[in-house]
Parts: sequence; structure tokens; C-alpha cells
Amino acid sequence: MRRVTQWLENASGVTAEFYEHLLLTLAVVAGLWLLSTLILAVAFKREKDIIKKYQWRKFTNYIITGIGIILLVNVWFGGLRSIATFLGLLSAGLVLALREPVLNMAGWFLIIWKRPFRIGDRVQIGTYAGDVIDIRLFQFSLNEIRGWVDADQPTGRVINVPNGRLFSEPQANYNYGFPFIWNEVSVTITFESNWNRAKAMLAEVVNRHTEKLSEQALQQVKQRSQQHLIFYENFDPQVYTDVRENGVRLTMRYLCSIMRRRQSEHDIWEDVLAAFATTSDIHFAYPTTRFYHSSEGQEMQRPGTVT
Repeated sequence: MRRVTQWLENASGVTAEFYEHLLLTLAVVAGLWLLSTLILAVAFKREKDIIKKYQWRKFTNYIITGIGIILLVNVWFGGLRSIATFLGLLSAGLVLALREPVLNMAGWFLIIWKRPFRIGDRVQIGTYAGDVIDIRLFQFSLNEIRGWVDADQPTGRVINVPNGRLFSEPQANYNYGFPFIWNEVSVTITFESNWNRAKAMLAEVVNRHTEKLSEQALQQVKQRSQQHLIFYENFDPQVYTDVRENGVRLTMRYLCSIMRRRQSEHDIWEDVLAAFATTSDIHFAYPTTRFYHSSEGQEMQRPGTVT
């Protein structure tokens, strides 16, 4: 190596020490690349799950990058004391000049350490909601739901959220501690309708479409929920009754899979419409206006407006 660097120094005028560092840098990069390739090849041969492969790739990239930074700093600056001095100066400069990137890196450490969410979780950060599809040093990516879509379904956009937003925005995790969500569908019928019969029909409908959990699954859900101080004693669907200004409101509350919220509402509404169509004593409530004709004193009713 000395002969090569000496020849390069004579040919270009650049010091031989620089070329030694450059060659060592190339050797370090090539060696780490080969090591990363070997680790991933072994891991991918054993793992068939796509999510597991993704996690192996991300973990290996983080480790190899960290080792590479330490080795290259040692090559160019030499010795642990120089590394400590360099890192101290670098961190001070980053705090002063690169506040946002440093905050994003701190957010990344929070994600790795505290695990507020993982790949595949459905989360909401501030006004953005979606499924987590990637976590990187400075930002994480969401497969957006809602947006202009009137349901918990993807819009087709990918939102990149800075990791630093975790320190300033509230976060909601649909999967954390409980693998299902509670959903509600409300039906309002007129005061003249047979609300007892309507309630029985709705109870039958919602029982057909609620998530059916085995006894073992129920115990697992309860144990997992209690680990996070989230307690549910009853997972059966319910139909609640209350009175509104235009009729009796019956609300179906049921357990729903996170990814099937819109589909379950669709199925429930189709069954409700079909069931009510077979009866003559149950009618949907809708806003109406009642007024009197002053000359004839007759009451008239016109649908479609509010009193």
C-alpha cells in the first residue's frame, strides 16, 4: 500500500496519508457491504415472512451504518480521543444549526425504544391517519386513509411524517393493546314506529356482523388489554336507545376488525334496509315541516325541511 500511495503522491501532489485514508475507506465500505449482504442472505434463507425480511433489512442497515461511521471516523481522525472530540463538536454544531433533523433523530430513537407503533399499525398523528409502512431515521411513512375518502380506506397517497412530530402532536394507535375497534351505527325511526320490534331486528343484524371471538381469543384479548390498563368485560354487541327531536335513535355498538370498518357498515346497512322493508310499522325518521293554511285552517306537511 505504501508504494501505491507514494506513487500517487508523486503523480498528483496530494499527500500519501490522504491516499492511505482513502484506500482504507474503500476497504471498510466494501467489507461492510459484503458483511451486510452475507447477513441478509442468511436471514432471508431462513425467513419467509415479508415483514420479518423487512425488519431484518432495516436492522442490518442501522447496525452496518453505525459501525461504518465509527470506523471511518477512526480512519480519518484517528484514535478514540479524536472520535470523542469529533462527536462532541459535531453534536454541538448539530444542535445549533440543525435543530429539526436532530429532533427527528430523537423521534426515531423514541420509536425504536418506546415502540409507540410498529410497521403495519394503523395510527393517527395530528390530522393524518394511515397504516405505517416504513420507519426511517428522519421520518416515517403512512399509507393514508380518509383524506377525501369518507371511510377508513386508503386514498392511494403515501404521507411522510417527520419523526419530530411525535413530541408535539397527539398520537392514536388503532392496534395498541387491543386488536379490534368498537364501531357504532345509528338508525333513527319515527315516534309512531314499533321501536321494540326495530330494536330486536337491529340486535339480530348486528349479531351477524360482529367479530366472533373464540374463548381462547377472548382470554388473550383480555390479558393483552390488562397489560396496558385497558379493561373490557363484555365483547357482545349492544343496541342502545335514546330519543332525538325527530324520533327514536337506536345505536348498534359492535366489535369490528380494524381493516373492515367500512365493509361491516355496508353489510349492516343492507341488512337493515332489507329487514325494515318487510314491515309496515317501522319507518325511518327524516326532517319535516308542518304548517297551516291560514284561510282553510288545514294542517299540511311537507317532507325535506326542518321546523
